[in-house]
Amino acid sequence: MNQKLFSKDFTLVVIGQIISLFGNAAIRFALPLYLLNLTGSSALYGTVTACAFIPAVLLSPVGGIVSDRVNKRNVMVILDFFTAAVILIFCILMKGGNLVLLLTVTLMLLYGIAGAYQPSVQASIPVLVSQEHLMAANSIINTISSFASLTGPVLGGILYSAYGLKPLLWLCMVCFLMSAVMEIFIHIPFEKCKFEKNILKVVKGDFTDSMRFIQKEKPVIGKAVLVISGINLFLSAMIIVALPYLVTEILDLGGVLANRLYGYAEGALAAGGLAGGICAGVFADKLEVKRAGNLIVAAAVCVFPIGITLLLCSSGMINYIVITVCCFAIMVFSTIFTVQMMSFVQIETPQNLIGKVIAVILTIAMCAQPLGSALYGILFEVCRGAEFGVILFAGSVSFLIAVSTRHIFKEF
Repeated sequence: MNQKLFSKDFTLVVIGQIISLFGNAAIRFALPLYLLNLTGSSALYGTVTACAFIPAVLLSPVGGIVSDRVNKRNVMVILDFFTAAVILIFCILMKGGNLVLLLTVTLMLLYGIAGAYQPSVQASIPVLVSQEHLMAANSIINTISSFASLTGPVLGGILYSAYGLKPLLWLCMVCFLMSAVMEIFIHIPFEKCKFEKNILKVVKGDFTDSMRFIQKEKPVIGKAVLVISGINLFLSAMIIVALPYLVTEILDLGGVLANRLYGYAEGALAAGGLAGGICAGVFADKLEVKRAGNLIVAAAVCVFPIGITLLLCSSGMINYIVITVCCFAIMVFSTIFTVQMMSFVQIETPQNLIGKVIAVILTIAMCAQPLGSALYGILFEVCRGAEFGVILFAGSVSFLIAVSTRHIFKEF
């Protein structure tokens, strides 16, 4: 195992993540926004977003199982090439047929690929860096993800507003091709493992092993995952639906300007993740995992100013500024929490189970996301003109979950 943090292979993983995640952020920003611009329906937007999350939930365990049995580098290379192919096919087909159906299928494929891809990245980190550098390495990967998520929507919003969807799609396709080529040169230590059973039995067996570890050997991890699922249902899903809907459809900021401002708002959201990742790395020695529950409480509190401002202020720009600032703060707290949890899991989990356990955790945590997206899409449609009520509802429930479950993290 490499004793220094920035070995050649880890550096290539980082650079590949920068390029790949930028393309991912840009296209996952542009396609739903294109749908919202076409229809103006939060219910349709929420439903399509919910459908897009389903493959990510289903394929995340498969990605974990595969990452523990085949070369993780090959998984990353193949999926990046496949993503480029999906974008190319969408570009060819977008001028004909049912565009809503095509958008839905494309987003489902992109989210599914991302769900299968991330376990390989996360599982490769403990192999490429020593345990003393594990927190810093996770912080770097999260920071890269946030940085790409920052630049993707900002540049995507500018390019989308100026040139439309298709040039942005071509740029994203080039990003995935570049990332795939670069990842070919990564060497990740790997011992070949044979599939002695059919794939369904392997999936069932590995899922059972991972659940047994989470429930029996480290039950505190299972409790924490349930808390995160609740927060995803009531807080994360609300932000996913509310941010584009409020900025582009409700605040009356002007069509082209609203799209660009939404890109900036998504950038601010990612900037919060970047700041949180940096803080997690800089203050790694001072952060105590047993106090991680306080970070969720802080994130929930940040929701209330959004609802209160929507209720009391009629200025679209003031509401936009408050939304953007609060989303930034929410991401700071949630990213620090994520880095702490991921590092804890990687340290406490046996090497042969890391990929599978991470995949199961991501799957359980994401299960609430499709339901939440569909729920908030309908709520915003029904409560049009009283969006503040939906925001305050989300903040209140999230705050109650966070406060009532803080004791769980003290068991870490």
